Amino acid sequence: MMSEQAWIIVGFIGQALFGTRFLIQWLTSERAKRSVIPTTFWYFSVGGSLVLLCYSLHKLDPVFIVGQITGLFIYLRNLYLLHRVEKHSRSAR
Repeated sequence: MMSEQAWIIVGFIGQALFGTRFLIQWLTSERAKRSVIPTTFWYFSVGGSLVLLCYSLHKLDPVFIVGQITGLFIYLRNLYLLHRVEKHSRSAR
């Protein structure tokens, strides 16, 4: 069983992953000189959400749990749509 201090570290790691996605999006948009959401944004969203879901399950926080599960569904759906478009693009060549 993990100590409470270890769980706090897990929570901070989840927040760091989740927050990093915005840094990635911002830097990508600055380079492109337009608003862009790169695929890595969605992967960091999934990673951060999974870690935060584990943390919220440990804390037994139903509000946080529902929020993370809902977000996770949206992030995974976006990745599915992106990969489906890539697959169609490759098969059309």
